[in-house]
Amino acid sequence: MSSTITTKDGVDIFYKDWGTGQPIVFSHGWPLSADDWDAQMLFFLSHGYRVIAHDRRGHGRSSQTADGNDMDHYAADLAALTEALDLRDAIHVGHSTGGGEVAHYVARHGQQRTAKIVLISAVPPIMLKSKNNPDGTPLEVFDGLRAQLAANRAQFYLDIPAGPFYGYNRPGAKVDQGIIQNWWRQGMMGGAKAHYDCIKAFSETDFTEDLKSIHQPALVMHGDDDQVVPYKDAGVLSAKLLKNATLKIYPGFPHGALTTHADVINADLLAFIRG
Repeated sequence: MSSTITTKDGVDIFYKDWGTGQPIVFSHGWPLSADDWDAQMLFFLSHGYRVIAHDRRGHGRSSQTADGNDMDHYAADLAALTEALDLRDAIHVGHSTGGGEVAHYVARHGQQRTAKIVLISAVPPIMLKSKNNPDGTPLEVFDGLRAQLAANRAQFYLDIPAGPFYGYNRPGAKVDQGIIQNWWRQGMMGGAKAHYDCIKAFSETDFTEDLKSIHQPALVMHGDDDQVVPYKDAGVLSAKLLKNATLKIYPGFPHGALTTHADVINADLLAFIRG
């Protein structure tokens, strides 16, 4: 089944809700949609779980919002969804920007409803380079992303998956054209303004206090060849800040490992969820 909920500020959030059993809720990366979780949704549905994935506001089939494209609203939207579906004992899995959304949601809204969390190639604690985060990514990089999006979003959304997102720019990489086209399709479904604003949301939001406040068991998964969210400044630090975290670093895995290495990721997710 797929449907929508309407948030307090009038935004329609599209979601898929399949199966019965313990709920697993998936939060996608920028600038994608719930469809990026196809391999996980099918796998966990077949293992007896209820699987739910939504399109973030401004992304996919949700409202193409002009404002509210920030982490506070993303977390509140996820809270509205979990409350509307009355999800309890839920496992929240977030990839990239979605990992920030999960951390912000659980810390602010979801402590009572959440059993475990998983962060995959996720943006926390904070991406932006600063005095307090000297190993972070410089602001110029994110300004460059915004400039490319504004200039030619359609070409930009081919260049990212064809290059760093899936590691297809590495020597000897086996390039999958369908994966590139599917990334482009998902990206172009969303709204340019929401996607532009989301770059600030995923790069400048500081999730340090969110992570410190989360007590649930957490699995932090990150590829050491992630060219989008470098693992040493993300997964490694997040695992230290979380009270009850297991860190798994995958040699050679790219940012989009949940797609390129779905078999490995799914098996490790299942082991953690069942554990």
